[in-house]
Amino acid sequence: MKKTHLLFVSSLLVSSVMAFGDDSCEKLAGAKIPGVTITLAQTVAAGTFVGPPAPFSGMDMSAFYKGLPAFCRVVAEAMPTADSDIKLEVWLPASGWNGKLQGIGNGGFAGLIDYVQIGSAMSKGYAATATDTGHTGSPVDAAWALGHPEKVADFGHRGIHEMTRVAKELVHAFYGKAAQHSYFAGCSDGGREALMEAQRYPADYDGILAGAPANYWTALLSTAATDTQALTLDAASFIPQAKIPTIGAAVNAACDELDGVRDGILNDPRKCHFDPATIQCKAGEDNDKCLTAPQAAALKAIYAGPHDSHDSHGREVFPGFLPGAEDGQGGWGIWITGPAPAKSLMAFFGIGYFSNMVYEKSDWDYKTFAVDAGLKLAEEKTASALNATDADLKPFKARGGKLILYHGWDDPAIPALNTVNYYESVLAKMGTKDADSFVRLYMVPGMQHCGDGPGADSFGQVGHLKFDDPQHSVDAALEQWVEKGAAPSTIIASKYAGEDEAHPKMTRPLCAYPQAAKYKGSGDTNDAANFVCAK
Repeated sequence: MKKTHLLFVSSLLVSSVMAFGDDSCEKLAGAKIPGVTITLAQTVAAGTFVGPPAPFSGMDMSAFYKGLPAFCRVVAEAMPTADSDIKLEVWLPASGWNGKLQGIGNGGFAGLIDYVQIGSAMSKGYAATATDTGHTGSPVDAAWALGHPEKVADFGHRGIHEMTRVAKELVHAFYGKAAQHSYFAGCSDGGREALMEAQRYPADYDGILAGAPANYWTALLSTAATDTQALTLDAASFIPQAKIPTIGAAVNAACDELDGVRDGILNDPRKCHFDPATIQCKAGEDNDKCLTAPQAAALKAIYAGPHDSHDSHGREVFPGFLPGAEDGQGGWGIWITGPAPAKSLMAFFGIGYFSNMVYEKSDWDYKTFAVDAGLKLAEEKTASALNATDADLKPFKARGGKLILYHGWDDPAIPALNTVNYYESVLAKMGTKDADSFVRLYMVPGMQHCGDGPGADSFGQVGHLKFDDPQHSVDAALEQWVEKGAAPSTIIASKYAGEDEAHPKMTRPLCAYPQAAKYKGSGDTNDAANFVCAK
């Protein structure tokens, strides 16, 4: 194509975008974006939006929706392939736009748009966008993937990229100028999406917040399958929920004081070498205060993580779950053991993934899973679409991108060591000095999956996004790093009682890994001022 023709096409595109640069939301219905259909462009008056309950928790969010300011709501469908149907929304503040775009990630198998997070960002002045990644349904259901490899790719990486492409076009069309800075935040599968953006689409975002990333998808879901087998192949191995508090109490008794503070929080669970045999029932005994020999063996296997049959010892396929994550509202009783055999969340994820995406048999029997062959096939069929393990982030760094990772040490869904391993792979690939210029990792003692747990679990992360106060918000610290070049150091995390977010009952410093919070030896252990970050 001749240069003059390129210039003509470019100017034509610019003029068509600028034509929508007034304050009329409804005109966006006519925006021409390749491969995209705009299905709704509507001004929403302040306090009138009616949305669904919060994802996962099911909490009634009507009061939250009534507090939203006026905005332009755009609903669109992107179709990068013949089998694609990526639904997305872009919410544009009617006034007070701060010049930024905030992308929101998903959880589980996606399938829905998180109106709470997109509304929260928009209400703070951001143009905000979210997507279902190409299918509609429950985040624990993968039936949509059976026979639809293009939908798997949309879920894996194209959905978020298409969402971002469309959102940037609409921002330009509505405001008459591009966003000055673009950010993405996601936890769990959203953390995987975040790393996928940094690795595969480094030009999409300036700052990326990746929490508890499920980035090594094939190995994580292989772990889900092997853990489910450990608990169920022998019916006597299953650990009922009633025994989980006993395990948690035994772990705390063995390891709680390793960091010098008895508070029910393991500062670094890697130092805890709890042996399930210490709570094994006596011969002929079985009650909620002990584990039978098969149950103790299952627990030991879950801590160890899956190993292949490469040699007599076996190569670690994926890190095991660390001690300390067992008890609590969001602990093992939901994620790993479940209320009944093969009814945990990880069982649903593992079985859903292998039956619909790998073996492509809706009636696949997880009891037949063999980790060597299963992981090999999983990687052959889905690693390119789903895994976000590339440690070479040079293109993202070259653009000035900044990445912050975080993970709760008490995560019962995704072993925390997976994120440590990925971070260390980036250091090894790029060199510590280069990596330190644009990547940070924060490990959160006592936090479960993306939140909850006995530790300080509110620090501006996904689900609790706070767009100001970089000392108390990892999200705000990311923006300060991108926009002012001020690298983040210590973040103060808080623990609140119920809905009272004005008076934290505990604060703790989050330290840039490999540093960790160390108690000074005196003063209130609920006050972050009495801890220091050190190796």
